[in-house]
Amino acid sequence: MRDLSGGQFVQPTVFIDVKSDMRIAQEEVFGPVLSVMGFDDEADAVRIANDVIYGLAAGVWTADISKALRVSKALRVGTVWINAYRAMSFNLPFGGMKQSGIGRENGIEAVREFLETKSVWVSTKAGTPAKKVSANMQ
Repeated sequence: MRDLSGGQFVQPTVFIDVKSDMRIAQEEVFGPVLSVMGFDDEADAVRIANDVIYGLAAGVWTADISKALRVSKALRVGTVWINAYRAMSFNLPFGGMKQSGIGRENGIEAVREFLETKSVWVSTKAGTPAKKVSANMQ
């Protein structure tokens, strides 16, 4: 292992027996940190995952793809990886829900961040006065 004493680094860390009300379970941790939490069943796992103010991403590991898709739909996060983690493509949007991120990076969703959309309604109903329509278009 390299000497890391010259900077502020965190060694890979595993927290076990984590409970939902612990700070480590409620805050986003960007580092080599794993928090291990038990759950009773699928519904309990989804409840625990959604019981935070953040929702950037989640990973679901299972051999049951139907279960993985059902859980993915129930999770309030911007990205769900099934039997993978951190797979990315510039073609697909990436961003969070709740208090994780604003907007989307990548894909057409990112382009939409730079657009100003306008709606224009035109009546083709017979007898619509032309002056009234043009007066509203100023």
